Amino acid sequence: MSNHKMFWAFSALALAATSALAAVSADEVKKLGTTLTAVGAEVDGNADKSIPAYTGGLSTPPAGYQKGSGVRPDPFAAEKPLYSITGANLAQHDAKLTAGARELLKRYPTMRVDVFPSHRTAAYPKSVMENTIKNATAVTTTDGGLGVEGTYAGIPFPIPKTGQEAMWNHLLRYSGHTYTTKYDSINVNASGSAVLATTGEITLQYPYYDPKRTGQSGPKDIFFRAKVAYTAPARRAGEALLLQDYINMQESPRKGWQYLPGQRRVKMSPDLAYDTPNPATAGTSTFDDSYVFSGAMDRYDWKLVGKKEILVPYNAYKLAYAKDPFAVTTPNHLNPDYLRWELHRVWVVEATLKAGKRHIYSKRNFYLDEDSWYALASDQYDARGQLYRAAFMAFTPFYEQPAPGSASQFFYDFATGSYNIIGLLGAYSTGMKFIDAMSEKEWTPDALAGAGVR
Repeated sequence: MSNHKMFWAFSALALAATSALAAVSADEVKKLGTTLTAVGAEVDGNADKSIPAYTGGLSTPPAGYQKGSGVRPDPFAAEKPLYSITGANLAQHDAKLTAGARELLKRYPTMRVDVFPSHRTAAYPKSVMENTIKNATAVTTTDGGLGVEGTYAGIPFPIPKTGQEAMWNHLLRYSGHTYTTKYDSINVNASGSAVLATTGEITLQYPYYDPKRTGQSGPKDIFFRAKVAYTAPARRAGEALLLQDYINMQESPRKGWQYLPGQRRVKMSPDLAYDTPNPATAGTSTFDDSYVFSGAMDRYDWKLVGKKEILVPYNAYKLAYAKDPFAVTTPNHLNPDYLRWELHRVWVVEATLKAGKRHIYSKRNFYLDEDSWYALASDQYDARGQLYRAAFMAFTPFYEQPAPGSASQFFYDFATGSYNIIGLLGAYSTGMKFIDAMSEKEWTPDALAGAGVR
């Protein structure tokens, strides 16, 4: 069955799901697979057709893709920008930009946003769509929104009612089960000097989407794992890192371990979370800036603002797979020639720091892609309410799976004038490859020591 036909087949499933105890109304659930996609996006395009209708996403690799390869050719390489935004014409397009993008255009005459035709490329396996429709009537949050209960292996809240529900959709987004890649991360300081921050080999696993899992998740279940071994530069070669996140982050907080060659031992590191500076980005981001947002939500109050049409980095294969990672950087901002921006509908979620809680960001605005639930951008504000930082995630779906996905993230620090980009894959022939699930033994602290020793 084609992805397009499969999408429309889910209307019947949505109707059947309304017989369960609904977390949303029966009429709302009936929209899944009809006027809404199985994951809750609007099927129709926008009024002027600058956002097209959803027809099932991209699940056919383009010419040039080699089966089994982790390197993905750009399906839209021949396309030209529809228009470009600079500081000179910013006022005409202000409403379609995040605060971070606007700030870059205001600050730097060389900054440019090249806007390409929008393609709604996010696609899903049948099982994920089926489980998402089940979740619409089965899932609730627990512990004040810090955990979820009753989730099948799909998006937990396709029709979100709160900011936390929308953010859980991002945390439990689908991007496959297990994959690995070798990547470069580059820091660019205020003077424009670009240096290699890290070269790393990372394996990501989402036990939540284990194909063998058929039931609902429990509060102690791990939904995300990451294991990183750094190979360069010399000062960081041999370091390794292991992170695990749980379905209920109140009951089971994030666990992290580090291996440092100088100490010759693995130690638990509870500070690999929240606003601890990420050393791999020279302090331009925090650990909970990873993937625009990761970790627990307990330090903020969350508000679901609504939907908006925003220009975001989308189908950015040219950036992620650039052969020369340093070519994508220029002083002050990424090289505009390598970045593709498209207009998409996003959910806007506002996070405000709770009274008595500590974090370097007093407020954060997140922009979640309606088709994939990936947080593709965020704006971070300091204690004075001034724009402090901005984060972006460049969407590059895995069309051969199919699965939504992203390789590259980049972070701007407006206080220092520096920035970081992490997840540049093009210098390595491996690209980003799906692999068989690693055993539980390979996710232990003991195994981390073996991965990092030099």
